[in-house]
Amino acid sequence: MSLRLDAIDVLSKWDAPDDRQDRLRRGYLEHLAAHEDGMLKACPDAHVTASAIIVDATGGRVLLTLHAKLRMWLQTGGHCEPGDRTLADAALREATEESGVPGLTLLAAGAPVHLDRHSTPCATHLDVQYVALAPDDATELISEESLDLQWFAFDALPTGTDDSVRALVARARALV
Repeated sequence: MSLRLDAIDVLSKWDAPDDRQDRLRRGYLEHLAAHEDGMLKACPDAHVTASAIIVDATGGRVLLTLHAKLRMWLQTGGHCEPGDRTLADAALREATEESGVPGLTLLAAGAPVHLDRHSTPCATHLDVQYVALAPDDATELISEESLDLQWFAFDALPTGTDDSVRALVARARALV
């Protein structure tokens, strides 16, 4: 199965938690129906991306990255790559690359927990968001895509954290 077909399957089966999320889900599916390259950065207007908020369940914390280009505290994630087999694989790859934390596992049985559509300098991102659990001995390592990595308590996110990250953290907190 191709990455695009996996995304169509995942989004078709995903039970959105509310009407707004369901509208996004349907919009993502319409995008994928209209664009064979809709998963890749090469699709100029919009493309599906995959991200993951990394949680430390025992400490009640999330790991955020200070994105080098956007200069905002965000979850890990980004563009899907041709070698990604599934959306979940893409989210886990991005989380591992950007955090330096090996051994991450996806929660919610590997299903997405939230969707977010946002504009970036390259195009509109149709982000499919997951929750990744860090192992107990996790040590983060800043990548070239980040200015910083820090753990934040669920209820003590940095000033200026945008609503999409706050919504994702709330979904993560509900899972753990």
